[in-house]
Amino acid sequence: MHVSERPIADQGLMPIAQQDFRDAMAGVAAAVNVITTDGPHGRFGFTATAVCSVTDSPPTLLVCLNRSASVHPALTAHATLCINTLTSEQRELSNLFGGKTPMAERFAAAQWSQWVTGAPVLEGAAASFDCRVSQTVSVGTHDILFCEVVALRRQNEAAALVYFNRSYHGLPFAMPGSR
Repeated sequence: MHVSERPIADQGLMPIAQQDFRDAMAGVAAAVNVITTDGPHGRFGFTATAVCSVTDSPPTLLVCLNRSASVHPALTAHATLCINTLTSEQRELSNLFGGKTPMAERFAAAQWSQWVTGAPVLEGAAASFDCRVSQTVSVGTHDILFCEVVALRRQNEAAALVYFNRSYHGLPFAMPGSR
């Protein structure tokens, strides 16, 4: 176990260095998701690993979004989104949605449908959660979007794409209890 050797100030702990925090978070594996929205402000999407379950009653997920991101104005104005969890075969799609690729090119790289909210739903995703944003909380540089799930679909045997130690890793599908 590595413990950062930080002196304790008289008035409390020293602040954590931004790079130390980022390095520690690199060791936390996370599912890779493409978050999409569509509406009066246009069709937008981005790659995110800062997604997690909040509660199952009502089914709610959270998504963290940097307020300086180009998709922020549209996504918050639309107040709807789809969280598309990628399979290990969709690594390139993650790269497209995570970079500076124009939106039209991002969406042209895959097949999409629409469900209840009108947000683009990725065909072949490991799981898709069509959501309405029910609450937004600002913390530091990011907004935390609480997203109530209004429709969902999952593949029963999809291999997962995770981001760990600053690179992608595919996790093969395994039946529960199998080795």
